[in-house]
Amino acid sequence: MTKIKLCGLKRMQDIEYVNKLLPEYVGFVFAPKSKRYVDFRTAQSLREHLHKDITPVGVFVNESVENIKYLVQNNIISMVQLHGSEDNAYISALRRAVSCPLIKAFRIDTPDDIIKANNSEADFVMLDSGGGTGKLFDHSLISDIRRSFFLAGGLDSNNVADIISTVLPYAVDASSCLETDGVKDMIKMTAFVNAVRQGGKI
Repeated sequence: MTKIKLCGLKRMQDIEYVNKLLPEYVGFVFAPKSKRYVDFRTAQSLREHLHKDITPVGVFVNESVENIKYLVQNNIISMVQLHGSEDNAYISALRRAVSCPLIKAFRIDTPDDIIKANNSEADFVMLDSGGGTGKLFDHSLISDIRRSFFLAGGLDSNNVADIISTVLPYAVDASSCLETDGVKDMIKMTAFVNAVRQGGKI
């Protein structure tokens, strides 16, 4: 069964939603330029109310290793997702500081981007259209991926079941399609989760 990550949680109400839906992963965005940004204190409060079976993922853009280490050591996050220019040297340094799984995101525009993803030393890669655009990228490029991957970018309750059956991702990631007027919407979240789990039969 394809795993689910619901990203960009920032309100206690969002936590209540995911505790009912029980996706495998949720994302807290620590990139200050993001409209879904949460600070460390807010994330800690949200984490304290998160269901124990859901893995909290910290999403970062060129963040310092020390800040990520702080969040992991204080049990605010249990997995790290990197969305900046972090290379394998950065990943090696981060591994020396934390022992949790690492995801490195790649914007997929050309076959060369798949090669970069294959060569990443992260535990998982995320294949994305980039920038939170909510648009699909050319999924035919995925045929050359040689490792487990999270799939993001343009997924929604209407297309995710068909896409999963075609490209077979380890997990799917959604954020903007789960929102109405910039906040998470329980109806849309439920539709997305059901589409993944029931093959679109919602």
